[in-house]
Amino acid sequence: MTKNRAAFFDIDGTFYRDSLLIEHFKRMIKYEIISPSVWHEQVKHTFQDWDKRQGNYDVYLLDVSKIYVEHLTNVSKEDIEFIAKQVIRLKADRVYKYTRKQIKWHLENGDKVIFISGSPDFLVSKMAEKYHATDYRGSTYHIDEKGFFNGKVQPMWDSVNKEKTIQEMVEKHDIDLDQSYAYGDTNGDITMFKYVGNPVAINPAKELLSAITDQEDLRNKIRIIVERKDVIYQIDPKSNSVTFD
Repeated sequence: MTKNRAAFFDIDGTFYRDSLLIEHFKRMIKYEIISPSVWHEQVKHTFQDWDKRQGNYDVYLLDVSKIYVEHLTNVSKEDIEFIAKQVIRLKADRVYKYTRKQIKWHLENGDKVIFISGSPDFLVSKMAEKYHATDYRGSTYHIDEKGFFNGKVQPMWDSVNKEKTIQEMVEKHDIDLDQSYAYGDTNGDITMFKYVGNPVAINPAKELLSAITDQEDLRNKIRIIVERKDVIYQIDPKSNSVTFD
């Protein structure tokens, strides 16, 4: 029996043009579910470093994520879900043209489209529904028996958990990894790239580019896509040739 081909998509920075978690955080502050002082006192400096390109994006996201989890603790599931729906309604179309096109292409060809993201599961699930993904996994934010977030998170932003998830999806959907695709933008996506026959780096971070350069097996099979304004550049790391749409 022929196995299924899959396309694994990271979301933040790969499909969505920012971070779903940060959009949710900002809107929680706007609605004053989280105090506005939190952003100014704890996040603003890190954000400004990144915004001026003086800081590291992964460091920025990690710092913001820790503060977000701290201040989301003891917030009700009802409030969390209300803001999540607002984020998807207002921001979910803010995606890269290339990745949106690829999702459509994979679905039209009968592939299993799977979102794997470090963003909260209550946001990833809604993105998956909006873009008709076959399945998804996000970081699990645990809700206690009274309906409040208890501060515990099962992460999905590291290679170890992504590897475990890929194996679960292979068994669940009977996937042929050699024929499958993976799309990502940071070092946390290298596990996905190594497992599939067709990895694609989207607007890769410097650390990921270094890893691609250093690992011959990855360099020989990966495609690099850079989307800027209305131009999509395709870079072949083996020959350093560039084509564009």
